[in-house]
Amino acid sequence: MGEKHTHSQGCCCHGQEVKLTTSVISAAKGYEVKEFLINGLHCASCAAKIESNVADLSFIKGSVMNFATSTLTVEVSESNADTVIDAVQKIADQVEPGAIVEEKSKSSKKNPDKEAKKRRLDRSRLHRIGAGIAVFLGALYLKEQPFGIFLFLISYFAIGKDIIIKSARNILRGELFDENFLMTIATMAAFGIGEYPEAIMVVLLYEIGEYFQGRAVESSRKSIAELMDIRPEYANLKVGDDFKRVSPGDVSRGDVIIVKPGEKVPLDGKIIEGASSVDTAALTGESALRDVSKGDEITSGFININGVLTIEVTKSFNESAVSKILHLVENASSKKAETEKRITKFAKYYTPAVVAAAVMTALIPPLIMEGQSFETWIYKAAIFLVISCPCALVISVPMGYFAGLGAASKNGILVKGGNYLEALTQIDTVVFDKTGTLTKGSFKVDDIKGMGGISDNVLLRYTAFAESFSNHPIALSITEEYDGHLDKKLVKEYRDIAGKGVTALVDGVSVASGNKKLMDQFGIKCEPVEAVGTVIYTALDGKYAGHMIIKDEVKIDSKDAIRSLKDVGIQNIAMLTGDKKEVADIVGKDLGIDRVYSELLPQDKVEKVEELYNENIRGLAFVGDGINDAPVLARANVGVAMGGVGSDAAIEAADVVIMSDEPSKLAKAIEIAKRTKSIVNMNIGMSVGIKGMVFVLAFMNLGSMWLAIFADVGVSIIAVMNSMRILKK
Repeated sequence: MGEKHTHSQGCCCHGQEVKLTTSVISAAKGYEVKEFLINGLHCASCAAKIESNVADLSFIKGSVMNFATSTLTVEVSESNADTVIDAVQKIADQVEPGAIVEEKSKSSKKNPDKEAKKRRLDRSRLHRIGAGIAVFLGALYLKEQPFGIFLFLISYFAIGKDIIIKSARNILRGELFDENFLMTIATMAAFGIGEYPEAIMVVLLYEIGEYFQGRAVESSRKSIAELMDIRPEYANLKVGDDFKRVSPGDVSRGDVIIVKPGEKVPLDGKIIEGASSVDTAALTGESALRDVSKGDEITSGFININGVLTIEVTKSFNESAVSKILHLVENASSKKAETEKRITKFAKYYTPAVVAAAVMTALIPPLIMEGQSFETWIYKAAIFLVISCPCALVISVPMGYFAGLGAASKNGILVKGGNYLEALTQIDTVVFDKTGTLTKGSFKVDDIKGMGGISDNVLLRYTAFAESFSNHPIALSITEEYDGHLDKKLVKEYRDIAGKGVTALVDGVSVASGNKKLMDQFGIKCEPVEAVGTVIYTALDGKYAGHMIIKDEVKIDSKDAIRSLKDVGIQNIAMLTGDKKEVADIVGKDLGIDRVYSELLPQDKVEKVEELYNENIRGLAFVGDGINDAPVLARANVGVAMGGVGSDAAIEAADVVIMSDEPSKLAKAIEIAKRTKSIVNMNIGMSVGIKGMVFVLAFMNLGSMWLAIFADVGVSIIAVMNSMRILKK
């Protein structure tokens, strides 16, 4: 990475531009990537400032601040890698006193010094505010006394100390539209017109509101994190004849681990001893158990239910399925939805506009209208300043999408960003690949028909022996159908004829097995069989002996998938396949698919998708296996892969990955996306509506600064809590 890749983004509390990286950082030569958790960070504005200030450090090449997960990712020079945490902590102390910075990889380990520091700061703040309240009550009692105003001032500075100090720091940095600055100006204006109790109550209610807002944000983060928490905490590593509990990151490929009942499988591997049932719900969203035994591959993130499993590790933790999934989930919120971008742009102009309106409100009416006092209009202007922060918008919108990503993850659906979650709400056309998506992609013998006195069993036996040296899926389906012992020593003179079939001498009998072209090549007369599926013809000693019909099984879930998509409002459903028309039409009719396109090459599929786009559709999702359909996945508005548990290629290929291989989960993803968008829009409408109402009330002399505080931090708290409803259904 040769430069800092940033783009401008407004923050929640001011119109300043801040730099925020949306790409995932990868280390350049001489640099390494470090991730830090910033605990106690509840303000989106402060998060943006920390990200920006860290990015300006000379030894930092790039930085990303993810407010939703409180994670700061930096690309730091190797020579400063050990000390960068101190620099980040210093910046955090300046921007958000009390915030604790720790390395993400060590976040589970308590830091007594930092925890004690945070407790001291919290106690000091509470004691100071408590003392300020006591002085305020005394000032109310003695307000008629000459020194009453000094008691009000002491109370104001005691309660609002943090606001005033932050405001002063921001003025020195040139950040005039910071919320703390606006709050300071508004309350000082109230002091200037003699509204001492009102000014103090505003800073007190603001501090209380900020506290509860922080608690609401932290609670939301924890709720979503718990939904997506599939990270194993430890691994039981075999050391000699004993086992030692270690971090999964300390285990290497080839090591042996043991997983006891009730424990999470920490790394991908192969079972070398034991048998058990495993719960795959953390990855697939399905609670059905899966039986595993010696020789089976097993994926990290599963929960072992009843047996003890000894596993040889095949992938390091960073390469494991659970690590890749966690990486996707944790970075998803850096991909902004269009709604987030619009709100950010709105925030950039909204606050300066309100400040300008407040200045004009304070000055123009008293100057041009008779009988109007400056005190009245300055008070109204102060109300405007208090409610000018769009925190409720800029906090609740990303929290809403973060909750939506968490709800999808809980259902075994990985959505790689808020932008894709929002795109799902615009989908009106879904295009499916057939093999491996709507069908199992595994062939099965559907019918056997012996001819000329040859029984079905004899036909199957000779065909299975002849096909036993082939790895073709159809050949494998035939050998699997035969339940006898396949002694390959009985097979001589095996020959694979490309595009036609195979020939062999089986126990002295000449066998030819393949398609109609193979029969024609050897001059074997047989009538072509019209059937849905692949027809395999077999000849014994030069005479036609019968045929088999091989079919690809339709997934049990596929019919429900089509019905569910229509229930959530998808108007057009199509299927693309390279299979022959007869087979594709039968599958399409059985599932209720609107349009079926068959006998397509990969490039033909892209052309068909382009044709669909020309029909003036709103949005198109393509559902495939994530490997062979990459060109179509890339062209679609949303590419959806049937990921399967631990399928690395599928996880990398698409915008949405369905981990359970169930196409019906797409309808669930669309449902979650629409619910998320609905709640986000509700938050926007509520925030703008309440602020607008308070503006109107203030103009009509019916508003107060207390009400303005509710329109600021109160609405923020309600919006964050409302976002969490996404997780409830």
